[in-house]
Amino acid sequence: MRTYRSVLTAVLVTCLFLNLPPQESVAASLPDLVTLAKELKPAVVNISTSKTNRPRRPAPSLPRSPQDEFFDDFFNRFFQGQPQPPLKERSLGSGFIISRDGYILTNDHVVNDADEIKVKLADGRSFTATIKGRDAKLDLALLKIENKIDLPVARLGDSDTLEVGEWVMAIGNPFGLAQTVTAGIVSAKGRVIGAGPYDDFIQTDASINPGNSGGPLFNLAGEVIGINSAIIAGGQGIGFAIPINTAKNIVPQLKDAGHVTRGWLGVNIQLVSDELAASFALKEVKGALVSAVEKGSPADQAGIRRGDIILSFDRHEISHFTDLPRLVAATPVGRQVVASLFRDGKTVEVKIIVAQLAEGPKSEASKGEFREKLGMTLADSDSEAARRHGLQPGPGVIVISVDGDGPAAAANLRPGDRILEAGGETVTDAAAFLTLIHRQEKATVLRLLIERGENIFYTTLALD
Repeated sequence: MRTYRSVLTAVLVTCLFLNLPPQESVAASLPDLVTLAKELKPAVVNISTSKTNRPRRPAPSLPRSPQDEFFDDFFNRFFQGQPQPPLKERSLGSGFIISRDGYILTNDHVVNDADEIKVKLADGRSFTATIKGRDAKLDLALLKIENKIDLPVARLGDSDTLEVGEWVMAIGNPFGLAQTVTAGIVSAKGRVIGAGPYDDFIQTDASINPGNSGGPLFNLAGEVIGINSAIIAGGQGIGFAIPINTAKNIVPQLKDAGHVTRGWLGVNIQLVSDELAASFALKEVKGALVSAVEKGSPADQAGIRRGDIILSFDRHEISHFTDLPRLVAATPVGRQVVASLFRDGKTVEVKIIVAQLAEGPKSEASKGEFREKLGMTLADSDSEAARRHGLQPGPGVIVISVDGDGPAAAANLRPGDRILEAGGETVTDAAAFLTLIHRQEKATVLRLLIERGENIFYTTLALD
């Protein structure tokens, strides 16, 4: 009896092992990352940039008297008289070739403010690149290298068809380690992480580190479906990529014009919470709640009011309020679209002619120009930023922030200061101040009249 049972057990175990799939079948069920990596790496590039920073003397902590200026001059002459060499700041990133004649996509933050951009191919060849177009709002930049021989190209996929759980592969230059390959899955889509006004990130657990920025995220078909862009500090297995369809929509503009033209509606919007939806008698928690309408804007002309909830725009449903800015921005200027609104318990439709978003002094680009040239950010005195500093609307512009080593710091400017005059001219708003700065091309210093609390005093701002 024992012998029979032993034989039966042995037969059953043997049958179980015979029914197990062979090693080849197990391997076949996993993605072939080896072949994929060999195929895709040639189109991925390493990007290194350099920027020259001039050393600046420390800023004084208080307005200077004539005696202070005398001792400053004495100190500089005897203790800081030696010329300070310029400091080279270097950074690393990634990118990928999108055309055989040398156009490369990367992140704007990889090349922003760079004096020199070097691109190194997978075969070791190195080129100097030029910036053909930039878009800070989407953190994208288009570079160009010159080469007489056709270059390997990364194929662009369709990020709209991407599904959570799909395998993806990232290739880049993390910490300067060239052509590093990592793999993972799509963890989520449509992530809003506060990086900009048009957030719509792909989340992945494929390892992304500093230096991966601007590199491609591939699907298993070997197509780029994202541009690796951000990580959460201290987080492991949490990286974010810009959907490639977002980039494809603006590459022609970057190539032809160097910048992006966007649509504009002229409304302030906010999240529709459960409580707000109930207060408006809205059955589903969705849409974008209008909290303000700019006078004379396309929204104003279309009859949109404060308290309206925008449910759809150009026949696209607004599931989350962050959907609306992306849809408006992508709409061609001058196009008429239909928006569906929830108002007073009813759904109404309005027709809107989309205008162009002005990239003026109130835009991020101009804020960046203030910071780059002067080492500070400014706001109009009637802005929300000014109110946060407890300042009432009035003449001049308000200093919002000051870099520790810039011209504004050397001029003893502080957050909350009000600039009343520049070069003897009254400053009415940030736009007027920027225009005045542009007129001072040959000047090395600019005299400012500053109001700080109950005190008013003059200072000089270095322009060169």
